[in-house]
Amino acid sequence: MSHTFSEETHRNLLARIPHCTGREISDWLRTVEEGPSLLRFEDKVSWLRGAHDLAYGHAKAIIHEYDLRRAARRML
Repeated sequence: MSHTFSEETHRNLLARIPHCTGREISDWLRTVEEGPSLLRFEDKVSWLRGAHDLAYGHAKAIIHEYDLRRAARRML
């Protein structure tokens, strides 16, 4: 399954996550950083969903944002 979605969809999902989960995106990104070192995107999404009872779309958006920010740090 592809993990590509439009920028607008991604931003909309991110905007709803704090309201739906009670946690800020920065908290979720820290959770992913401190979580298990999984290589595959879908494995990370599955872990986040199972460990934190998140909806698939929210978990996918969090992992996608984590990967985007990690890639941006490498470019610096």
